[in-house]
Amino acid sequence: MENKYVGWLVIGIAIVIIGIIFLFNSAMKEIVEEGCPLQFHDGALCPAYKTIDQQTYLSLSIVGILLVLGIVLIASKPKRQVIVRRIGEKQVKVKISGDLTSDERQIIAMLSKNGPMFQADIIEKTNTGKAKMTRILDRLENRGFVERKRRGMNNIVVLR
Repeated sequence: MENKYVGWLVIGIAIVIIGIIFLFNSAMKEIVEEGCPLQFHDGALCPAYKTIDQQTYLSLSIVGILLVLGIVLIASKPKRQVIVRRIGEKQVKVKISGDLTSDERQIIAMLSKNGPMFQADIIEKTNTGKAKMTRILDRLENRGFVERKRRGMNNIVVLR
């Protein structure tokens, strides 16, 4: 369930609790009026009224915390998770034919040593531009040496 929906659910529950609090508050005041008449204390309020007010303020503050929590859940963006699955830790023997460039050989050697890597990591480790890396990986993919798998805004490059 998304945070937004949970937030609306928490706010709805808080509103229902507010209604229940005011119903109990009015019921308790009626009970106190019958059990503790005002003239009994020489015109002063019965001490039970103070207790009812304190309990009401305490419960309303707890509901206020629930409302703030609901608003935070609605306003927060869900965190994106990048899930990387490790492909079997097997040694890949790659026959490198003589018609590969030095950049292509370097990438194949890096992938055979480290296993699957993000395309951005390969760019960083080889100090190659994005466009050049895309062209190199296109050639390697067309020849069947590597495969690119889309993961969010990035690719994972895997040896075939």
